[in-house]
Amino acid sequence: MAVLRIPDTGETITGDAEIRAALAGAGIDYERWSLDRVPAECSADDVLRAYAGEIDEMKQRGGYVTADVIDVTPETPNLEAMLAHFDKEHTHSEDEVRFILAGRGIFFLHIGARVYSVEVGPGDMLRVPRGTTHWFTLCEDRRIRAIRWFQDTTGWTPHYTGSGVDRGYQPLCFGPAYLGPRVATGISVDRNP
Repeated sequence: MAVLRIPDTGETITGDAEIRAALAGAGIDYERWSLDRVPAECSADDVLRAYAGEIDEMKQRGGYVTADVIDVTPETPNLEAMLAHFDKEHTHSEDEVRFILAGRGIFFLHIGARVYSVEVGPGDMLRVPRGTTHWFTLCEDRRIRAIRWFQDTTGWTPHYTGSGVDRGYQPLCFGPAYLGPRVATGISVDRNP
């Protein structure tokens, strides 16, 4: 489930309805979709078939002409160079739409005078409208698998703002890996003093 933060105010918002309402006020669409259609590591073609209804509905809603599945892992060749294209503030001449199937990442959205940090994970669908200043990075597991929609694949080129705003925000993920693995201790509590 997503976590929405407004770093400048220290506000953290959780809960699907609350996140959807807060982002809608900023012109961003957020939804939660079911992940029960296909196994986690099935083929991209199986994913596209399983979500064909949602893919077609999204195409109708946004005028998208194609959809695909992106699968990034720590073993992806040139991963750091690829991520460097998107970790600086930029815009696109078309919407950026993602339904996250696996992994976690952070979209930073710079809207007006406010920056929103949206940590997305499995089941989250986010639509960032064209022209919205934003940047993106992966969480520490360096993994993301998502369905992407395109109005025109040539329009997805980042147009950098050069503002430097992105340098003022630390990309911290607070999802399941935040607390780390459970640690067994030898401490016991005597409940009968």
